Amino acid sequence: MTVLLSISIGMISALLLSRLAKYLSLPAVTAYLIAGIIVGPCCLGLLGIEGLGFVSEEEIASLSIISDCALGFIAFSIGNEFRLGQLKKNGKAATIIGIFQAVAATVIVDIVLIILHLAMPDRLPLSAAITLGAIASATAPAATLMVVRQYKAKGELTDLLLPIVALDDAVGLILFAVSYGIARALQSNALDVISIILNPMIEIIASLVLGAVMGCLLSFAERFFHSRSKRLSICIAFVLLTVAISMIKIEIGHVHVGFSSLLVCMMLGTIFCNICPYSEELMERVDGWTTPLFVLFFLLSGAELNLRVFLDIGIVLIGILFLLSRAIGKCTGAYFSAKWTKCSDNVCRYLGITLLPQAGVALGMSLQVAPLGEAGVLVRNIVLFSVLILELVGPLMAKIALTKAGDIIPEGATSARGVIPSQNHHALPKQKR
Repeated sequence: MTVLLSISIGMISALLLSRLAKYLSLPAVTAYLIAGIIVGPCCLGLLGIEGLGFVSEEEIASLSIISDCALGFIAFSIGNEFRLGQLKKNGKAATIIGIFQAVAATVIVDIVLIILHLAMPDRLPLSAAITLGAIASATAPAATLMVVRQYKAKGELTDLLLPIVALDDAVGLILFAVSYGIARALQSNALDVISIILNPMIEIIASLVLGAVMGCLLSFAERFFHSRSKRLSICIAFVLLTVAISMIKIEIGHVHVGFSSLLVCMMLGTIFCNICPYSEELMERVDGWTTPLFVLFFLLSGAELNLRVFLDIGIVLIGILFLLSRAIGKCTGAYFSAKWTKCSDNVCRYLGITLLPQAGVALGMSLQVAPLGEAGVLVRNIVLFSVLILELVGPLMAKIALTKAGDIIPEGATSARGVIPSQNHHALPKQKR
């Protein structure tokens, strides 16, 4: 009961704050995250009143299945951007930019943090610096997708952005696996080729194959249903089933066979949208159904953010350098690769800014580095600091960049209840009697 109370109070707070955010021209995602911080262990949770807020990190962790499902639906929606017609138009550019900007972020962060390691080796171990460089490549698909949806962004930048964010996950997994393998080798003085090269390749290939199989099965199963509600239900059931299967982990000796739920669900959406003739309609219906789930996902993401990281000056210093070098890598990498692929000036200028949000994928990577000991704890805290800043600021920057590029067109106030009447009554035409 207390968990349901915390969730309901948090969601109501998030929705009320989203109204305030609209008046301040802020994305709704930012409001949801702030509401999460308010009801999290660092604010209301400190009162220790169960049901008023989340009183512990363990309570939030117990709801991780909600975040897993939300990320699955987010990846499923992004898979819709890989329609063959769209890929023929900008698939080459998206692939080149997606790879180049991720690698550029990793290289620049590695250079900056390795220099910092040489200056203060006791505070920043080399293994932590190398691992953080790989984590810098990760971009949050959830925040980006929510901004695009909220403002109904359309244009060349948006068409490129969503496939790039999807590819970013695959590139980030490879970079992280290689960097983490090197970091562990530095600590143990033993080079493990299997963990550096073989395991990440198996994970990516296995994820794409599983997603393709599930996409074919969904397209086949959908044919047996004719009502809209049942076709929607079968889509939701398959996404949940795919998320569940992707959690399976198999170890054969030193070989680790696992799946990335983001890659699997993205491939599920890609195959489904290219095979099923009614996929576009079904994708829109799934998007409408998942809106409350996404609100809850960002609420929990905000509650997870630990404000205590600001109390350590060393973490703040390293975190600031990490944020700045990552931003330089993302922006310069996106700019030069977009120039190379002959994108428009607006895409070259603003694409990098839309790639700055960082959240779930980066946090997941930071959890895997626990075997590094003290270096792993440092990596986790730096990533928490980065996510705290980028989750609050990133969606707003993405909105500004999409607006500057012309993909978001400001509109008058509208409501599901109808058009909101103007407050300037003199501007209204006189009614005929």
